[in-house]
Amino acid sequence: MTYIKRIDHIQLAAPVGSEDQAREFYQGILALEEVEKPEELKKNGGVWFSNGHVDIHVGVEKTFVPAKKAHPAFEVNQIEEFSSFLQEKGLEIQVDHKLPGAKRFYLHDPFGNRLEFLEWVEK
Repeated sequence: MTYIKRIDHIQLAAPVGSEDQAREFYQGILALEEVEKPEELKKNGGVWFSNGHVDIHVGVEKTFVPAKKAHPAFEVNQIEEFSSFLQEKGLEIQVDHKLPGAKRFYLHDPFGNRLEFLEWVEK
């Protein structure tokens, strides 16, 4: 029997007080909508985002350290167009050709967390 159904959300960390930066990046650039947090969790700080398929929770930590190796990977459409869009916004991407059958790149969010974006061209 398989108990795990799917990933409910991805939790990423950020420094205390960085909610507006998170909004600028995750909402302003990646086009995810902000989701209101439950009242009981608002006191913890942070901000949540979703596009109906992907849910990202940005939580704040006093002793924040960015995730440089561990990362979420997002499957995207039109990766070249998306890559160009991000670069036009001033973001630095790192293209990686090591995964057979996929086009992919990495970038870091405003807090230094590594994010992977990929498009499968053959499976």
